Amino acid sequence: MSIQKAGIIYLILINLAAYAAFGWDKHKARRGGWRIPERTLLLLALAGGSVGAWIGMKVFRHKTRKAKFKVGVLVILTVQCIGAVMALRIDCF
Repeated sequence: MSIQKAGIIYLILINLAAYAAFGWDKHKARRGGWRIPERTLLLLALAGGSVGAWIGMKVFRHKTRKAKFKVGVLVILTVQCIGAVMALRIDCF
């Protein structure tokens, strides 16, 4: 398997994990059960799952009032997108 293909698979899996984590945490918040630590949710975004985290926040309406998530996930997403564009531009030349 090529490095590019492995990277794409990783990004798909980490984004699915981040999305699922936000959904699971919202489910547990409603039921009063064990919660996923906020740090873990942010680390999933930082590890490459920022798209999944952002979509999970919107779909599940979860952590949308907390500034560190509202701003933090958006900043992580922006930095990762800029990094991806820069990486693609470097590969093109």
